[in-house]
Amino acid sequence: MNRVGKESRRTYTTIGLCFVVALLEGMDLQSAGIAAPGMAAQFGLSSTMMGAVFSASILGLLPGALGGGWLADRIGRKRVLIGAVVLFGLFSIATALVWDLNSLLAARFLTGVGLGAALPNLIALSSEAADARSRGTAVSLMYCGVPLGGALAALVGMAGFASGWKAVFYVGGVAPLLVAPLLVLCLPESAAFRAQQNARGGPRASLWQGLFQEGAAMPTLLLWISYFFTLMVVYMLLNWLPSLLVGQGFTRPQAGMVQILFNLGGATGSLLLGLLLDRWRPLALVALTYAGILAALAGLGLSTAFVSMLLAGFAAGFFAIGGQLVLYALAPLFYPTAVRATGVGAAVAVGRLGSMSGPLVAGQMLAMGTGATGLLLASAPGVVVAAAAVFYLLGQRRAEGVTA
Repeated sequence: MNRVGKESRRTYTTIGLCFVVALLEGMDLQSAGIAAPGMAAQFGLSSTMMGAVFSASILGLLPGALGGGWLADRIGRKRVLIGAVVLFGLFSIATALVWDLNSLLAARFLTGVGLGAALPNLIALSSEAADARSRGTAVSLMYCGVPLGGALAALVGMAGFASGWKAVFYVGGVAPLLVAPLLVLCLPESAAFRAQQNARGGPRASLWQGLFQEGAAMPTLLLWISYFFTLMVVYMLLNWLPSLLVGQGFTRPQAGMVQILFNLGGATGSLLLGLLLDRWRPLALVALTYAGILAALAGLGLSTAFVSMLLAGFAAGFFAIGGQLVLYALAPLFYPTAVRATGVGAAVAVGRLGSMSGPLVAGQMLAMGTGATGLLLASAPGVVVAAAAVFYLLGQRRAEGVTA
């Protein structure tokens, strides 16, 4: 009983601390958007320059996710996570201290590196802290901190309005630096990682071997496809939804209400879909999730009444952000402990390419006169491709005798 109780405490401690870090990550991911008007006014930045500022942090997520996952499989999830938290904390504060556009771009890029390195370690630690029957729940409990952190950033931005745009970066920087010592003292290293380190013999697998040899190539490529297209849709909605709604004739306050429900739907979907992942067959849940994304996109594109648009916005957040969580929870299942963080980090990095592509493609299509309805409906093929990739992957896993 004592051993069981100790393991339970380790699990709860790991998930709780990972949730706190995810909350801080979600806060920083949306802080630039909240501070954008103040930054643009102070430095005289055009919309093109602000687009570069937004892209700088997203660009930093790519090497951060890939490098953070690779390092975690070599020196430990805990060490890399602590380093990542300190990095994005320091450069969040640095964002508030910049003096021109170039220093702002550098600060946001390095903040993105820290944020990118944190996520695969949060996923690996949460997944490895739970038993096989509860991994989806563990990852979902951790990941719902991200959309909640975005809501927290909005509240900090509103509360700090009088003191200017820098408040959200000071809070988003000091808080991680206060949490880092808590991680040093209280966060247990992954037991699976420690066991793998103790049992390891012979040369360590290279990055290429871990991702593309010994049967890993197909899961890697299919995960990359599903991550890319799913995050393309998620970030298209995150960046363009208010503008699309205004273009459809809704007022800015109405668009803001839909955006709030989109984020609330994301937090709810992250939690509930993660819980269902441990209770349903993954194939059934994936079918529900991607069917929900398609229905929500149709609702956003075709709704004309405000109430139906509110429901469509909530559903879009529920299934799109929740679907992202399902992918994060499934990815660790396809890699052994020795390369798990590397595999997850690589998938997250490819997903970030999708997150950069979505807003850019949407902007080009709108400039060509596609319109909001056409843009949302044109997103459907990418959703179908993502769903097909996950379906095939889970089907192969089932054929090999693993429950799917």
